[in-house]
Amino acid sequence: MNKSAVEKFAVWARKKLVNDITYKAGLVGITSKGISVPLSHSTEDAHFYDIGTKQNQALSGTVLAQRQQLVEVIRRREKMTDYQTAFDSVIEEVAYTWFNRLIALRFMEVNDYLPSRVRVLSSETPGKQEPDVVTVPFETNFVFSEQEKTRIKELNETNDLDTLFRLLFIKQCNQLHLMLPDLFEKTADYSELLLPLSFTDREGIVFRLIQAIPEADFSVEQGGHIEIIGWLYQFYNSQKRREIFDFFKQRVITKKDIPAATQLFTTDWVVKYIVDNSLGRYWIERNPQSSLINQLEFLVLPKDGSFQQIDEIIQPEDLTFFDPCMGSGHILLYAFDVLLKIYLECGYSKKDAAIKIIKHNLSGLDIDPRAHQLAYFSLMMKARSCNRRALTETSPCSLAAFEESNEILTQDLVALGLDEEQVALGRYLLKTFYNAREMGSILKVEKRDYAQFIESLNDFKQRTGQLTLDTGTNLDHVISLLKKLASQAMILSQSYAVVCTNPPYFNKFDAYLKNYIDHHYKDYGKDLFSIFIYRNFDFCKPGGYSGFMTPLVWMFIKTYEPLRQFIIKNKSITTLIQMEYSAFEEATVPICAFVLGNSVSSKRGQYIRLTSFKGGMDIQREKVLAALNANQCSYFYEENEQRFLNIPGSPIAYWASDQIINLFVKALCLDDYAKPRQGLITGDNNRFLRLWFEVSWLKLTIGEHTVSKWVPLNKGGAFRRWYGNQEYVVNWEKDGDEIINFKDQRGKQKSRPQNLAYNFRESVSWSLITSGEFAARYYSDDFIFNVAGMSCFPTEHLAYILGLLNSKVVSLITDILNPTLNMNAGDIGKVPLVFLEEKEDEIKSLVLSNLSISKGDW
Repeated sequence: MNKSAVEKFAVWARKKLVNDITYKAGLVGITSKGISVPLSHSTEDAHFYDIGTKQNQALSGTVLAQRQQLVEVIRRREKMTDYQTAFDSVIEEVAYTWFNRLIALRFMEVNDYLPSRVRVLSSETPGKQEPDVVTVPFETNFVFSEQEKTRIKELNETNDLDTLFRLLFIKQCNQLHLMLPDLFEKTADYSELLLPLSFTDREGIVFRLIQAIPEADFSVEQGGHIEIIGWLYQFYNSQKRREIFDFFKQRVITKKDIPAATQLFTTDWVVKYIVDNSLGRYWIERNPQSSLINQLEFLVLPKDGSFQQIDEIIQPEDLTFFDPCMGSGHILLYAFDVLLKIYLECGYSKKDAAIKIIKHNLSGLDIDPRAHQLAYFSLMMKARSCNRRALTETSPCSLAAFEESNEILTQDLVALGLDEEQVALGRYLLKTFYNAREMGSILKVEKRDYAQFIESLNDFKQRTGQLTLDTGTNLDHVISLLKKLASQAMILSQSYAVVCTNPPYFNKFDAYLKNYIDHHYKDYGKDLFSIFIYRNFDFCKPGGYSGFMTPLVWMFIKTYEPLRQFIIKNKSITTLIQMEYSAFEEATVPICAFVLGNSVSSKRGQYIRLTSFKGGMDIQREKVLAALNANQCSYFYEENEQRFLNIPGSPIAYWASDQIINLFVKALCLDDYAKPRQGLITGDNNRFLRLWFEVSWLKLTIGEHTVSKWVPLNKGGAFRRWYGNQEYVVNWEKDGDEIINFKDQRGKQKSRPQNLAYNFRESVSWSLITSGEFAARYYSDDFIFNVAGMSCFPTEHLAYILGLLNSKVVSLITDILNPTLNMNAGDIGKVPLVFLEEKEDEIKSLVLSNLSISKGDW
């Protein structure tokens, strides 16, 4: 697949669609500035609007009804936000709806999956621009009314082929509504009004889609994959994602921007690793004779060949699999492949297996409706590739986009005539799913009889037909939304054998989300990904597995210690891969992939450490396969997670030797001798800091503590041992009065003048940010220290401590305590110290010698 071409098209397509749809809305008097009212000479059947052209725009019939529906949707959303936000959200929604349908139709026509077997966007004849459906509309299996037949002939005779194309395109979408209702919703609505398609326009989206992306990338027979749909979705969002992060670097991310900000397409081999070691493992443990063990490329086995066996008889239908953040469905698609192998080895035909997988095995949720549409489509195409009748025979699959209850009022529930118990359940759904698209699958949902609630709604609908409630809300809309709320509640309240996901990575919560997290996930709520690590155990059956790809910081830093403690004491780490720091180019964070068992286990987990192998994810893949296929491998480890409790902070330091572990157990630590401290935060370094040669020598204090204005500052700096990085001075006039009282316009403290009593003391210091081996330096009592120059202040044994911190052993230890870029005071405070009194004089002599050499160099 040519990812560059896919990305270029998707980014361009979003901008093109949004602009074209905005223009089409303007033609019916709806713009970002407001909604035009009908002119005075309008009638009930015909409305006239001033849209800024010489002639007024006249609307009637279906077009007028569609415009009124568009206005209703914008006004409904305006009640919950503001007009601009409501207008923008509708335009974005229509844009991605048509984008999703276009790429879906392209995939289907290339693979000959369309029911009519006639191409809608292109032609099977090489070099022919006119789509085949325009050339031979009556050779399709579309059902045309006599009026439509006449209209088609007229458009052909007048050579108005673009209008004919749009008519047939919508006809095709409506036909597919019966087979793929979650993607091809009935289009006789406002989205049809805003349809901006033309096949003759060489700058139009149809022409560019056909020309920009090679047909082979869509064709399964020619090596293409359904995963192209997922890549198109990610790239469609990529520009929006960059805009969000540029704007929100120091701000919270709002609900409407969470999908674009957090969706990342999981690397293909990582998906296989996660699913092989969760879904595949769960089956093999209960079916030790299964041939599946030889078919899973990334299944991790102990080097002694042993494999846990569980005495439990299960059927393929029991392998329930859930992705709570499914995105465009990449993980679900590979789970389908593994499940298919399992069904086949159990004697099912490929056709029957595909239907059963959709019906019994796979579930997924996402906060983004467009992601849901594409995940649903991709999964159904998987089934279609196995069974030609899959689109007509399968039951509705258990995939959904979160719906919110915000639009429904309690009185709407009462008006439905439900019994008291069902009304109570309805109230519970309204309360639970308020702002649901902000919370997503971290929502906690009680197990109740949601299926019966849906039946009650269906019964009421059959009895009453269409009507409008007293609150002005359309009955169909209320019932449809309540059924969706109940369906997503069913998915969230069930337990699954396996739960796998690539959760969102972000921690810029707004007040509503933060309040929910503080109430339900306080100990695990630093980031959404860590919440999902904890939350997914609730979705998982006892003895089941949950698989992830996440940032690796949860393995080491103090913020995530409660999560590590919970996993180590109550669950088990089955397998984990720690990637090289910059391997995953799609995100700006180092990542790991892992599978957790939903029970305590005495078995050793298998770990693969790729930190030394620089390069992208292809290099990581090669090294993983090498580790799996080798009898002995230097970066493959087997350890039980209980050992990690012997290390302060319980980092997931699976490579730590027994000697190092024993040091942590038996020795005192640096905290016991000289507790490391964080120093000054000025709040504005450009204002308060200078390089030493930028200030007047007469105002510089060196070698005396009668402060004039500028004082030497320890600000950390680049890698350097023993001595150096003495470049900055800080404004400490009047004992730092200006910094200490530095506040913003609202009176909020901007600086943090902490640990001031430790200024002007001899210290051993290191830089907060480290990209290589750990390095410590000596600073005299002339210095103030700031947050980037972490320091400890030994009153004795200073040279010994400095020497120890610059030793190879401590480099190994700091890599265990925190191998990330930030080396905090708390991390160094955990370093074990063993004092060898008989060696102290010799060590001190060597340290002072090194110090002298480094000082001379500086």
